[in-house]
Amino acid sequence: MNILILGAGGREHALTWKLAQSKKVSRIFIGPGNAGTYNLGTNLELNPENFDEVKKAVIGNNIGIVIVGPEAPLVGGIHDYFLNDATLKNIPVIGPDKSAARLEGSKDFAKSFLIRHKIPTASYKSFDKTSIQDVPDFLRTLDPPYVIKADGLAAGKGVLIIDDIDKAVKEVEAILGGKFGDAGNKVVIEQFLSGIELSVFIITDGISYKLLPEAKDYKRIGEGDTGLNTGGMGAVSPVPFADDIFMKKVKNQIIDPTMVGLSKDGIVYKGFIFFGLINVDGNPVVIEYNARLGDPESEVIIPRIKSDFFDLIEGVVNGDLEKRHIEFDERFVTTTMLVSGGYPGHYEKGLPITGLELLKDCVVFHAGTKVAAEEVVTSGGRVLAVSSWGTTMKEALGISYRNAGLLNFEGIYYRNDIGFDL
Repeated sequence: MNILILGAGGREHALTWKLAQSKKVSRIFIGPGNAGTYNLGTNLELNPENFDEVKKAVIGNNIGIVIVGPEAPLVGGIHDYFLNDATLKNIPVIGPDKSAARLEGSKDFAKSFLIRHKIPTASYKSFDKTSIQDVPDFLRTLDPPYVIKADGLAAGKGVLIIDDIDKAVKEVEAILGGKFGDAGNKVVIEQFLSGIELSVFIITDGISYKLLPEAKDYKRIGEGDTGLNTGGMGAVSPVPFADDIFMKKVKNQIIDPTMVGLSKDGIVYKGFIFFGLINVDGNPVVIEYNARLGDPESEVIIPRIKSDFFDLIEGVVNGDLEKRHIEFDERFVTTTMLVSGGYPGHYEKGLPITGLELLKDCVVFHAGTKVAAEEVVTSGGRVLAVSSWGTTMKEALGISYRNAGLLNFEGIYYRNDIGFDL
């Protein structure tokens, strides 16, 4: 069977790398892909948010299954586009339809879903331009810092944590005034929770689900979790505090009620669900939902899956996921992200990358790279993720950092303290 994976980052490279190991997969096409997917399949010049381009690629390459990596096409309704097209309607899309993708596409929808189905989450209130005058009064009911979220997708920049109430009010006004475009037509303000975050993932066929390995990622650019938020500077799996007792709470209090809630609301969800959680005094609380796998979490959870990953995809397609097998590698996998100088602000592209041929005992997942004149060059802020296995987290990190030190491009930067809080 021919597969099309939509996306261009480390998550999509990890999916391609794993699915290329399956005997059930004939050819893999990646749209648009990167320099890492280049040697594992066929990169296609297309925009995953341009559904007509996707259709052309699907028909032209006899695609049997489409796997959607990033959130924007899902929230934009690519699954619905396929269902409503006579030529495409029988081609399965791994990823939720537009209604189900609201779990990620609208913070307000997700919070109301959580409250309605009694799933642990922070208290909150939503505001739009008609209720902006009530923002100061609500903020006074909370203890600082204040968590302010643009309702829609804002390219990872829509969540702010602010200590000063006056600055918080101004920020809400700025968001509702168009700071994040249509993503900020509504604002969610919620209670700040103190604890350690982690990411939990499932794959579901709409009825049953399989739990994937959990991970902890590191979003801040600076060591010690300081500085600006990024798309992720590294990750660790498994998460040491997510033991059997904790994960039983996650299953009973969060995952199962989510599945029941989706069913009660008449939402058929097929694909991945990412639970962004925080451990508050030993209890899991939902910070957010995402409608796809995480990045850089994919670069540590996918290498920990020993069984055939396509078997799970097939289970979603056939509606018999419950019968499918999944096996984990018990070892730790860690990844450190090598980023461009200046990221997450302005950075240069097209810089030659050296040292890839020197790496040992690891796998490098490409995030922001491309092939130009037979040379691998940078094409994004997050460039490469160096993932390694180890019997301990420290051993895995040691291998990741040793290999990261062999790589180079102008302005290269990476954090040296991934896993510091574990």
